[in-house]
Amino acid sequence: MEIDDPVTNGNTDAVMTESTPPFTPSPPVPASRLSQLTESLKLEHQLLRVPFEHYKKTIRANHRYLEKEVTSVVSSVGDLADNNWSKDVTVSRLTSLVSRLQGLKRKLEEGSNVENLQAQRCRARIDNLDSADAENITEWNNTKLKRILVDYMLRMSYFETASKLSESCNILDLVDIDIFREAKKVIDALKRREVASALAWCADNKTRLKKSKSKFEFQLRLQEFIELVRADSYKQAIRYARKHLTPWGATHMNELQRVLATLAFKSTTECTKYKVLFELGQWDVLVNQFKQEFCKLYGMTMEPLLNIYLQAGLSALKTPYGFEEGCTKEDPLSQESFRKLALPLPYSKQEHSKLVCYISKELMDTENPPLVFPNGYVYSTKALKEMADKNRGEVKCPRTGLVCNYTDLVKAYIS
Repeated sequence: MEIDDPVTNGNTDAVMTESTPPFTPSPPVPASRLSQLTESLKLEHQLLRVPFEHYKKTIRANHRYLEKEVTSVVSSVGDLADNNWSKDVTVSRLTSLVSRLQGLKRKLEEGSNVENLQAQRCRARIDNLDSADAENITEWNNTKLKRILVDYMLRMSYFETASKLSESCNILDLVDIDIFREAKKVIDALKRREVASALAWCADNKTRLKKSKSKFEFQLRLQEFIELVRADSYKQAIRYARKHLTPWGATHMNELQRVLATLAFKSTTECTKYKVLFELGQWDVLVNQFKQEFCKLYGMTMEPLLNIYLQAGLSALKTPYGFEEGCTKEDPLSQESFRKLALPLPYSKQEHSKLVCYISKELMDTENPPLVFPNGYVYSTKALKEMADKNRGEVKCPRTGLVCNYTDLVKAYIS
């Protein structure tokens, strides 16, 4: 088939014109979806705060290490210049300095790689939030749900499962597996009644903890002192107090005096004020205190995100009926795990009662009024009419098994 090319303004050059389909504008995005997206983004503070704080911490640690090493190297070079060492000694010291500088270079390269990875993680999270759009909100929410599940797994110490889910869903840059592993090491050590890991963590974050006026390091020192008293190592306990507890005297004198008094009362005391200091439950207190400081440092919520979101939904569903034995299976509060989550929540405010049919799950109103069985149970007209049509005018109460004619039912009126 031949196509005659049109000629324009006497131009003999062939001009091929293609017919373009008419432009059909996409339908406007509903305002409800835009509002939902806006509200979702307001809750993403933790997503950005955690990697950013980790990034800053790494930069500070690398900077401190660099300053320390450079100061030491410069000092060593100055010593070489100021002293008339023999050739062999000078060569030996210079060789040592070269090795030290090579080690510094390797350390800085490793630090730079870590910083780049953390910067990449921050960038990935910003891109994730930037990609949130009202048109792809379903896909974005699915990714968010996976992040929330991984957060829950990490807090419950299911690291392998969390890692596999993150890898399979390609969200490794959107979760904080390495940070929770770091916390797990400290928690496990405290559960073994060891404070070394916790004290090292305090040293790494000393500036931030001091800025927030944290007492965690002080509590660790007190517990270590108590353990020395428990072991009857009184002289060692006194030396420990002079070295590690004295600096806290200006700000925590009352607590310090109380703990030091255990030297006189000892671990076998029956005096309640001091006996409680020797209880093993004090280690659980330290674990909880570490979790609080850890979450505060990184801007995390104390509760898993999954619990928070579930409680937000349950607060709208919680009614006294949800805690009764006759609660329908469709109600989340019929499950014991959800009841525990909802227990501290207030009941939802219901300004108007709503009747929902047990059979059809549809709302009963003036257009679909409730009908009452002789035994007092109520169901919707629509559901019972369909049942009667299928059973030659007979209807059966699904809860008690009572069978009667449709004409025996009594209409109820909603006031």
